[in-house]
Amino acid sequence: MANILITGGAGYIGSICCAQLIENGHSPIVVDDLSTGFREAVPVGVPFYQADIRDQQRIRQILGENPIDVVFHFAAKALIPESVSNPGLFFDENVASGILFLEQLRRAEIRAFVFSSSAAVYGNPETTPILEGHRKEPVNSYGETKLMFERILAWYARAYGWGVAALRYFNACGASGAMGERHDPETHIIPLLLQAAVGKIEVFNVFGTDYPTPDGTCLRDYVHVLDIADAHIRSMQLLDAPGMDAFNIGTGQSHSVREIIRVAERVTGKSIPVRGSKKRPGDPAVLCASPEKLRRTLGWEPRHSDLTNIVRTAWEFQQCTSQVST
Repeated sequence: MANILITGGAGYIGSICCAQLIENGHSPIVVDDLSTGFREAVPVGVPFYQADIRDQQRIRQILGENPIDVVFHFAAKALIPESVSNPGLFFDENVASGILFLEQLRRAEIRAFVFSSSAAVYGNPETTPILEGHRKEPVNSYGETKLMFERILAWYARAYGWGVAALRYFNACGASGAMGERHDPETHIIPLLLQAAVGKIEVFNVFGTDYPTPDGTCLRDYVHVLDIADAHIRSMQLLDAPGMDAFNIGTGQSHSVREIIRVAERVTGKSIPVRGSKKRPGDPAVLCASPEKLRRTLGWEPRHSDLTNIVRTAWEFQQCTSQVST
């Protein structure tokens, strides 16, 4: 069993991955600056450090206090519209800060690293489902920073003998019991639909209704957060050997915005008010992963990623949080 440092471990995916690591007998340690995460999302009993990964003295102290076998790196800026309007912030947070963090890991002789990457590295796909070797031309600075950091990690693996897995996941969604998505502001489709269903927001905006897709709305590959956590845990078996490899995490199926709306209405039993709006800059029409490499290499399957299950678990989480807040 391994001691795993999780950056961004108080966030949506990081905290659920942390809980799954515990279930699998591992010992997680969380570092998060709480700029977007929540302290209460970290499972009880897990060592927690509120720290910025760019703070080299603090990171050095944390690494000195804890024997670390593997790092799961989730910490990053992630709002795509913001990445289009303010790219400098994304390059600073996702690349420059990350390099400072890598150097502290190198100083501590930690060589096993799992990187939370993104389908945004591909940009507008030429073919779907997307294979890992597909051309990479990001259409927003968020995707560019993820691609840059992958390339940096490949050089670290080559120069310093690190074992690295980069996991390019598509639309992370769903919830696990009382753990789920809480963003401020919320930008993800399923939580926004559920907020519209209960009147927390007046209307759900469909950003773009004239894409070259069957119903005019974006097509996306939705993968449950528990399946993402499972892929991270499975990837640890690759880290003993030097080198870097990248894997898509997706289902190989894409769903339109209108299809998600129909499922959300069926799950909630409510009519959801919808309004067509302009396309958002940097949004490709279609993103759909081929997960075959992950299946073949690690035996991974998207066991939780049925669309109805995704929406149902998110709905249960939202109802749970609503009861807590009242």
